[in-house]
Amino acid sequence: GRRIGLVTVDHGLQAGSADRAEAVAAWARSAGLDPVIVAPVTIDPADPAGPEAAARQARYAALLHHAHGYAAAAVLLGHSLDDQAETVLLALARGSGPRGLSAMPARREEDGVAFLRPLLGVRRTVLRECCAALGLVPWDDPHNADDRYARARVRADALPALVTALGPGVPGNLAATAALLALDTSYLDEQAALAYPGCVKDGMLDVAAVAALHPALRGRVLRAFALDLGAPAAALGHRHVAALDALVTAWHGQGPTALPGGIDVRREDGLLRA
Repeated sequence: GRRIGLVTVDHGLQAGSADRAEAVAAWARSAGLDPVIVAPVTIDPADPAGPEAAARQARYAALLHHAHGYAAAAVLLGHSLDDQAETVLLALARGSGPRGLSAMPARREEDGVAFLRPLLGVRRTVLRECCAALGLVPWDDPHNADDRYARARVRADALPALVTALGPGVPGNLAATAALLALDTSYLDEQAALAYPGCVKDGMLDVAAVAALHPALRGRVLRAFALDLGAPAAALGHRHVAALDALVTAWHGQGPTALPGGIDVRREDGLLRA
């Protein structure tokens, strides 16, 4: 059989978080999981991506580190269907494109590690019922009820209001929309990845080659270029990509486009360069 362990990440964002992480670890040991790891991380409150994104980035970095350390076949995450529906609504509010509206994938690979979400199709109420039947007490993170956080407001107000107005099928339908968009996004991403090498010259982007692409591919190529320049993915939004697109399709001698990470992209001699 497979060996199953647990990593609990202590973000250090609330009083008593270290004690809570140790309590989770103690339960895991009593349940026979091995290894059991408490992973403290440091969150920069001034991170331009915001505290939620910074915490997410630190959490996944810790999980990836320990997965490599133990040669783990996969990392299982506990996101539910309700989490997926909330993610779709947050993406809509940000004006996200198909990639953002695809929300969380059931499986993704990062640096040789598979991150799996086996509960993504299960409602949170069902998971609570399962915990009760198994004698488990789920932990309600106080941040999930803190209205300073956008996800907490969506969970407490926005999604329940939609369910009241439109019916109980809303969370499942939002998750289904994400799954449909994920299929289209995957195909377009593959096509953009094929087109990208033909648009790059010595680390710069050939304006004519990019301009010839369909807009759906052009935006993806421009985003890939921004990421290759070092722009942080969490802070790179559709407005940044639109500004890069303007350098290609609406050129009138404008100045450089500022990207997250302190990167300025300018157009010179038919090329985009930093």
